[in-house]
Amino acid sequence: MKVLLLENIHSEATRILTEAGLEVDARPGALGEDELIEALQGVSLVGIRSATHLTERVIQSCPDLIAAGCFCIGTNQVNLGAAANAGVPVFNAPYSNTRSVVELAIGEIISLARRLNEKNRLMHEGVWDKSAAGSHEVRGRTLGIVGYGNIGAQLSVLAESLGMSVIFYDIADKLALGNARRCESLDELLAEADVVTLHVDGRAANKDFFGEAQFEMMKDRAIFLNLSRGHVYDVDALVRHLKSGHIAGAGLDVFPTEPKKAGSPFSSELQNIPNVILTPHVGGSTKEAQVDIGRFVAGKLLDHVNTGGTQMSVNVPQINTEPFEGTRVLHMHHNVPGVMARLNNVFANHDGNITFQTLSTRGNIGYAITDVSGEHPNLQHELAELEETIRVRVI
Repeated sequence: MKVLLLENIHSEATRILTEAGLEVDARPGALGEDELIEALQGVSLVGIRSATHLTERVIQSCPDLIAAGCFCIGTNQVNLGAAANAGVPVFNAPYSNTRSVVELAIGEIISLARRLNEKNRLMHEGVWDKSAAGSHEVRGRTLGIVGYGNIGAQLSVLAESLGMSVIFYDIADKLALGNARRCESLDELLAEADVVTLHVDGRAANKDFFGEAQFEMMKDRAIFLNLSRGHVYDVDALVRHLKSGHIAGAGLDVFPTEPKKAGSPFSSELQNIPNVILTPHVGGSTKEAQVDIGRFVAGKLLDHVNTGGTQMSVNVPQINTEPFEGTRVLHMHHNVPGVMARLNNVFANHDGNITFQTLSTRGNIGYAITDVSGEHPNLQHELAELEETIRVRVI
């Protein structure tokens, strides 16, 4: 079984998959659509980060693919519906780099409040600019967190430990941690926050949601951070408000257009503006996070290969599996009335003794795992012929 890992996924993933007997091709950069289709021929598992896109065309052109791993938090680079309809579960690492992103946010909040990047630049230029002008403590200031998921919530706790007051806004009803206070609207948050930081997901509805109107509503001399997704903010609007002095500083780790490979040229209107920190999408790029991500996602892929497990898959029904003896049949199907009766009728025609069976559904997709005793050479073929079958695999 072949595996393709792209975008410098940590070697821990290669180690885990190789020691399990899989053939791993690990490459440093991302691939475009045509290159990816070519590279995935005969490949069963693929691992990507944020720059490689598994489009509907890619998924439909790669029938050997049985599972995909996003070695990161987000999954918006994958057409999840197309993957589900092809019976390809997609896994990600929703928690593994949370701490790394939070620590970068904390570091940037302090650096921007003290204007450390400007002081550092002047020192390297030989200028001794000893002045408190524009430099502030973060203690007592109000942090506004937009998106109170895993990262936003943990940032909330650490910011409070620094003495900051925390407010947050989320479209979902989230439990406030510590002394954080929920805002009823984004407008309310922007009117109060001295620092605004975005931690939202990459869904299409979030494209350019933070634009001219939102920057205009921020407090005078507030600080802006985005360590989430590059398409959620209007870069031109941010540049205008930075150059006018309305916004005192910004920290950006993500951009609307990003190079696909390390070392590639990068250009942005945000370059060379005072008190702006630009980082190359490294929020989760710490050694600790990448080891954890490599271990976690590789483990999920391997579990699906060996047992059919889909626990924590983001696009297909979830089933937490156990080791088994005999023959295990994995049947992904359209969730329609009578499908399980027809499935079990095939087993009955093979005189298969079912020792274990479980079913989970998610929307119009059903997933059944069935353990049967004995060997049944034509079973997979007959199950594949069922009208409702999306994918069947026997292990």
